[in-house]
Amino acid sequence: MQYEIRPYRQEDRQAVRRISCETAFPDVSSPQIFTDDEILADALTVYFTDFEPESCFVAESAHKVVGYIIGARDVRMMRRPLFSIFFNLLKKAMRRKVIFDKVNQRFSFYFLKSLLKGEFFIPDFSRFFPSTLHINLDRNFRNGGIGKALIDRYVRYLRGFKTPGIQVSTFSVIGKGFFIKMGFRLLFSGSRSFLMPYTGKTPGYYLLGRKL
Repeated sequence: MQYEIRPYRQEDRQAVRRISCETAFPDVSSPQIFTDDEILADALTVYFTDFEPESCFVAESAHKVVGYIIGARDVRMMRRPLFSIFFNLLKKAMRRKVIFDKVNQRFSFYFLKSLLKGEFFIPDFSRFFPSTLHINLDRNFRNGGIGKALIDRYVRYLRGFKTPGIQVSTFSVIGKGFFIKMGFRLLFSGSRSFLMPYTGKTPGYYLLGRKL
């Protein structure tokens, strides 16, 4: 498989957003859970592509973006614009009447229920692992070494800033195994029950870290 890992460019934005939606939820397609890809892609990617694009990289094959790694050098800095991002998302969702769709209302109910149960509590590891990443590949381009190449490129980038460590989260047992092979170790685990009505099981939540 021929591919190139290169810095993210503005023209890659739509491809990154498409892949983020296609891979958003394990074991189920995103339209079954949330019907508006525009809002979903904003929630998953907008901080990284719009506020810190220099920390993003893509994998390109045959002039097509087939994977990406988007990240933040410091999660504490990333938290600063989150309120404005959320407010803009809410305004867009109301304008697009997303909140009136029954599929989205069902997801919002389960998500809020999971939140109120305390399932989104995560210990703060930012002192030792200040950086974070999100990585996704087009389903047709997995198991070909692209994921490893993206991680390696991002690690080299972070080392240029003398970053002490990096953290990453995943719902996937397979994803957890991949990150462990890439030198990460498990920092925290939990569960997120909001996906159980769609998949028939409560997926685990795994937070991993790697010292650099």
